[in-house]
Amino acid sequence: MMEAVGKLSNAQMELLKLFKYDLPEKQLAEMKSILSKYLADTASDEMDRLWEENNWNNDTMKEWASGHERKRK
Repeated sequence: MMEAVGKLSNAQMELLKLFKYDLPEKQLAEMKSILSKYLADTASDEMDRLWEENNWNNDTMKEWASGHERKRK
C-alpha cells in the first residue's frame, strides 16, 4: 500500500542505498531492465492467478471488449 506523500517506501529506501554509488550508464540501463522484467513478470503472475481463480477465458475477454459487463450510472 502507498504511504503518505513525502514518506519513502521500503523499496525506495533500498534503491537509494543501492544508488549511492555513481554507476556507468550501461549498468543503470541493465538495472532498469532487470527491474522492469521483474515487475512485468510479477504482474503477469498475478493476472494468471486471477484468471485461474475467476475461471476467466477468451470468451471473458470478448465480453470485456464488447462492453457487456459495463453498468450505466
